[in-house]
Amino acid sequence: MYTMLSDGSCASFGGDEYVFVELDEAMSLGTALRVQSITARIADLELPGVLDIAPANSSYLIRVDPDTLDPRRALGALADVHEAGQATATTISTEILDVPVLYDDPWSAEICMRFRGGHQSATESDIEYTARINGFASVDELVRAHSSAPFIVTFPCFKPGNAESYQLVPHERQLQAPKYLTPRTETPARAVAHGGAFTVIYPSSGVGGYQLLGRSAIPVVDLGQATREFRRSPVLTPISTLLRFRPVDRAEYDEIRRLVAVDQHVVRRAPAEFSLAEFDADPVEYALELAALLS
Repeated sequence: MYTMLSDGSCASFGGDEYVFVELDEAMSLGTALRVQSITARIADLELPGVLDIAPANSSYLIRVDPDTLDPRRALGALADVHEAGQATATTISTEILDVPVLYDDPWSAEICMRFRGGHQSATESDIEYTARINGFASVDELVRAHSSAPFIVTFPCFKPGNAESYQLVPHERQLQAPKYLTPRTETPARAVAHGGAFTVIYPSSGVGGYQLLGRSAIPVVDLGQATREFRRSPVLTPISTLLRFRPVDRAEYDEIRRLVAVDQHVVRRAPAEFSLAEFDADPVEYALELAALLS
């Protein structure tokens, strides 16, 4: 059964525990920010019986305790939230993080070349393939493009810490890359990879299908919250976080890894206000202003 909310969003149910709300069939930055705004307001209501709220790029899922809250009755509260916030959220309070990346790293290169049977190119590495299909003459040009403007996390992905992020550049400059034809059975922990229009950092080793571009020197998850950077949250990049991917050489990468190992590395971060209106008005200049917050 589907129910249309006043703003045109479509709500449906998954058994007696889940309410799924789709704001749009297509992803856009404006829609993603509106999802974030709506789910934040729902969380603020602290509705009895709501167990979890999971935002995505153009939709969100709510899990309820059916003994406390009938999911059909939850629709009234959701409708009120949607009606109160029909205008797209234009400003989000967040922070920007510096993510040092060893692009074209040896671990990703070795692993990706073992899985060419499930890849679009039998001879190129992932980063070489991604550079070519995006019209760059070299891997260095791709790296400059990928690190030229911050990304914003729009979707906490399929495991803790694996958050999809969208680059804050004009539409014509968006990097695009298909996923593997057949997923890899191995991916390095902290791999920086791109699929569709999104970049992720794999929090741990395992399966994967995004094109491998490099490796982050810093971890993005600590479920036990045993280290300094994860005292306030088990994930480094919650939804709305701005990420500046910064190229580093092997020497700096190794030094950061040494500091991380003894819990002495401090992530560079700064508070930020992201304005969709300012980004839409001048995306290039606004992205530079955001990146400069880390200077």
